[in-house]
Amino acid sequence: MKTVQPKFIVGIGGSAGALNAYKELLGAMPPDTGMAFVIISHMSPTAHSQLANILSRHTKMSVLVAAEAMSILANHVYVIPPDSDLTMKNYTFKVISPRTVRNKQVDLFFSSLANEMGARAIGIILSGYDGDGTEGCLHIKAKGGKTFAQDTSAEVDSMPLSAQATGCVDFVLPLSKIPAKLKRLAAALKL
Repeated sequence: MKTVQPKFIVGIGGSAGALNAYKELLGAMPPDTGMAFVIISHMSPTAHSQLANILSRHTKMSVLVAAEAMSILANHVYVIPPDSDLTMKNYTFKVISPRTVRNKQVDLFFSSLANEMGARAIGIILSGYDGDGTEGCLHIKAKGGKTFAQDTSAEVDSMPLSAQATGCVDFVLPLSKIPAKLKRLAAALKL
């Protein structure tokens, strides 16, 4: 399975209050969906991030910090490195460091994801301040992909509400319902 390209690539964007959301979401996902998960989290440029280590305790999937030219594989979780922008091309990561602009990393990755994966792109906006991810969700929707936003269960609802306000979000769900919907999307692709 380790060399298999993912059926879907799921971009997960969050900021303030999203750590618990990432843990709950990954903890509820089976390790063999055939999807790859890419977590784009706002963090201080000087942070020594332990996010990959923390999340690895909540899933059986391999959790890695994304690196330049790293292949994106099915049943893996990738985390954005600190002080970086992350994009993708041909199932590999492109890392731009230092980041080019503050708190636009979700939009940048989601737009790249939409261009590369089209209908097999999924964007999920979780807890966070401001509106990062909104423009990216519009790109995913325009290319035929699916978009999710965390419902009122978000600790900080600015990012999910901003995305919802555009009308481009397909599913507004509590964290507990997102994994089942993702599994159904993956299963439908097998048909």
